[in-house]
Amino acid sequence: MNFSLYIAKRYLFSKSSNNAINIITIIAAIGVVVGAFSLFIVMSGFSGLKDFSLQFTTVFDSDLKVLPERGKTLDFSTAQKQQLSALEGVDVFSEIIEERIFLHYKGKNHIAYIKGVDSLYGQVTQLDSIIYFGDWLEPNQHEVVVGYTIIAKLSMGVRDYSDLLEMYVPKPGTGQINTLDPTQAFSKESVVVSGVYQVNEDLDGKYVFTDIDFARNLLSLPKSKVSSLEIKLKPHTSEKEIRNEIQKIFPENILIKNRIQQNDALYKMLNTENIAVYLIFTLVLIIALFNVIGSIIMMILDKQKNIKTLHNMGASLEEIRQIFFLQGTLMTVLGGILGIAIGIIAVSLQLKYGLINITSTLPYPVKLKPINGFIVFATISILGIISSLIAASRVREKLIT
Repeated sequence: MNFSLYIAKRYLFSKSSNNAINIITIIAAIGVVVGAFSLFIVMSGFSGLKDFSLQFTTVFDSDLKVLPERGKTLDFSTAQKQQLSALEGVDVFSEIIEERIFLHYKGKNHIAYIKGVDSLYGQVTQLDSIIYFGDWLEPNQHEVVVGYTIIAKLSMGVRDYSDLLEMYVPKPGTGQINTLDPTQAFSKESVVVSGVYQVNEDLDGKYVFTDIDFARNLLSLPKSKVSSLEIKLKPHTSEKEIRNEIQKIFPENILIKNRIQQNDALYKMLNTENIAVYLIFTLVLIIALFNVIGSIIMMILDKQKNIKTLHNMGASLEEIRQIFFLQGTLMTVLGGILGIAIGIIAVSLQLKYGLINITSTLPYPVKLKPINGFIVFATISILGIISSLIAASRVREKLIT
């Protein structure tokens, strides 16, 4: 093995007497470096995009969210509140009332969700970072905080007491109400917009925040009913253990979702895109490694006399194959390390200086993750070994006879 490795290193770093072979070897080495560099850059870019996309959802999403397994509401009694507050891993929780509503303002309409929240909601989620204009709503007031998209669609102002926003929800009943008369079919409230939040286009058009008591009155819900509970956990709390404790508090069937489960569609989309791009660039890398196979085969033909000499000196056919296998493996492994190193430098420069921008003020998001370097190195090493085995198998008996 030491003999084969020594000869392989000599063949890899020494020039051939044939300039064409030298050029082919250089092209193959550059292809490996560029392939590793490109794959690392793409994976770092997707890691950055993933974090960039998910940072908007974390504003609205709590550590855990308790939902009814069936129906729209669950019972939450005073005794259950005390039990939930007493759990060691629970820092704070907020009661939520949520339902689809119809908005009307000066002849313009929009369908959104009312989200009634209590005074603790700001401790569960990050409210300070999303208020774009105005103020957060005051308890026990006919005030709402709406998204920037809703403001734009309805052309509303903030603190406009002369023209109030009208909110409609269907009245609960048995279906005997004359639905052709909207005054009987819907509950209506007029509210003033106290503030505007901005996260992203989808969320900005989805929610209208109100005080929880206002939402209960509008939806005719008793105080013991909630749509969900949003929970903030204390640091280093075991999610599995706290889930089991929460399940014991509720006799009815409930769903408990963490941040990932609350955005499972988004996570699946991002992960699928990441895998798809990885496979595409791996295919490009496979094509680039054909150059390595060609380079090794050309080297075998060029070193035919040396191969016979080595065989006459006692080297077996397997040892000679091992020489060219190690040559190809060294080329891909060293090229992969160099490509990853250049990629790390490029990503670091992007993180520090923002060389490439999405907009004039927003640099393209990237993230340095050790796992990306490991995946790229493992990919190129495995493919390099396979390519080297294919090339080394061209050393046949007829070359040494």
